Amino acid sequence: MAGEDWIELKFRLFDGTDIGPNKFDPSSTVASLKETILARWPQDKEIAPKTINDIKLINAGKILENNRTLAESRVPVGELPGGVITMHVVVRPPLPDKNNEKQLVNAPKQNRCACNIL
Repeated sequence: MAGEDWIELKFRLFDGTDIGPNKFDPSSTVASLKETILARWPQDKEIAPKTINDIKLINAGKILENNRTLAESRVPVGELPGGVITMHVVVRPPLPDKNNEKQLVNAPKQNRCACNIL
């Protein structure tokens, strides 16, 4: 049966909370997994991805590529049949806005202590 081949995954966020577990078809792409994570992202988190490109999925120390399928990205070593696989989710910090960056450069420098204690 096709349902038996599905892979059960949960996604561990940076603060230790989890999304899932959910079952996925081995032919699902990593990009579709990221879309699921984005859709189910907890609203109470300060750090949140805006697009799937802001998310990196890590399985067994490997960063998974968006265009690969789950079957291609899976590392079968150490997996128990019927067990839940935990993938780690890393959120890329937002890129600095060009306007804000210019404001910081043009801002007057504050006086800072330059004392040296010997």
